[in-house]
Amino acid sequence: MIVYGHRGAKGEAPENTLPGFVHAYRHGIRHFELDLVLSKDGIPVLIHDLTVDRTTGQKGSVHSFTSQELAAMDARCNTSAWPTPVGIPSLETLLDEFDDLEHLQLEVKKDSRQRLNILCNRVTEIIQRRELYQRVVITSTDTWFLKEIRRRNKNIHIGLVAERKFPRPLNSAMRLGCEYLILNWKLCSKAMVDNAHRRGMHVSTWTVNRIHDMLQLEEMGVDSIITDYPTSTRMFFDNRARALMALPLSGAEGMPGSRVLPAS
Repeated sequence: MIVYGHRGAKGEAPENTLPGFVHAYRHGIRHFELDLVLSKDGIPVLIHDLTVDRTTGQKGSVHSFTSQELAAMDARCNTSAWPTPVGIPSLETLLDEFDDLEHLQLEVKKDSRQRLNILCNRVTEIIQRRELYQRVVITSTDTWFLKEIRRRNKNIHIGLVAERKFPRPLNSAMRLGCEYLILNWKLCSKAMVDNAHRRGMHVSTWTVNRIHDMLQLEEMGVDSIITDYPTSTRMFFDNRARALMALPLSGAEGMPGSRVLPAS
């Protein structure tokens, strides 16, 4: 089971901030999900909302501030406690920090078509220049944006983020030619996972914070989970793997697996 850190490590450090990614990275996490919004000066920056209100305590739309102004803000509001101020970083700042991340899910939120068009160009250029084709997937609920990414470069992987049962997520992802299906975990079923796999799609589920739910999704055949607690989740799966290797074959059925992670 692949474990993606949600917004870096949302339950363990301030979301979508460089210290949050560094924290998870130091604990062995190499897969991350993060959110991209366009700054005033046309730079893709890491923030979930279209405003800075919730995480910084300041007021205003992200597109009203330059990337330097966003980096100078303190993004510790309404998120995990952290001892020192943390800013809103750009995508390239994150990429410059790590050279061995295995995979990133770059989620783009709905925004104005004008800004999404510019963001599409910027993200495509970054992927092409850094040759990240096998290390990133662009995901969104916005089907127009995904079509625009595919139109610009057919080698960039795309993934549909599905929040509801209708329209049917798998059918929509198939029409778009997605390589990834990113499901609200409560929508997931074994039949849907099997059908997605038959069409060559990677199935990822969000946001999964309880071990019990992770194990159920694992039984369904889900490829990866996105969690607020990536370090403790990774520790559970690593410990389980070591325990299974140490056990005789006849004793494997006694493995525990019901521990619950902290509530989000």
